[in-house]
Amino acid sequence: MRIALLGGTGDIGEGLALRWARDTDHELLVGSRDPEKARDAVETYEGRLADAGADGDLKGFANEMAADRADVVVLSVPPYYAGDTVEAVADTLDSETILVTPAVGMKGDEDGMHYNPPGTGSVTALVAQRAPDAVPVVGAFHNLAAGKLADLTVEFDLDTLVVGDDADAKRTVCGLAEDIEGIRALDAGPIANAAEVESVTPLVINIARYNDDMHDVGAKWI
Repeated sequence: MRIALLGGTGDIGEGLALRWARDTDHELLVGSRDPEKARDAVETYEGRLADAGADGDLKGFANEMAADRADVVVLSVPPYYAGDTVEAVADTLDSETILVTPAVGMKGDEDGMHYNPPGTGSVTALVAQRAPDAVPVVGAFHNLAAGKLADLTVEFDLDTLVVGDDADAKRTVCGLAEDIEGIRALDAGPIANAAEVESVTPLVINIARYNDDMHDVGAKWI
């Protein structure tokens, strides 16, 4: 499968690229607004993989070219860029393309991080609103710490909650999530439930902040 990581030079894009490259044989298309930056990132990721005794199938492209070639497009961008990024690649998306968003709207103060959704109620709902009508949108990977994803020495035993209105698209994304060693995907329902899922992220960040032995904490549902 071809997976495009738009904004794949950032933290969450790096982590997902490294994990999928190490744990799967999927073709990974690292995207950026600047294709040279994408190619430089791929070179860095290949070095990180080699240091871990692994390799993968990675290529760097401009975001639009990456999206045009992909079966699954992951919006690895901050929440305030998500809508604009969707619109920038909209002409490359169709009903056969699954659009995935891990972004969470948050704001911080002296007490910690707080959920700060857009007017649509969640970033996932915003992406669904801005995407072409036929394109299935799935929210996933919200509560995984990007730093842990990018550190290939870290072993996972964590869950990711997956939301979406298209059952087939959700199953595909759940499978991709579980392709990453140590990750279990749980169906959390339709996009209407995305706010509850996204709001877990500031909670786990605050737990990590206030507990010295729980840096980059994640969630396991039992």
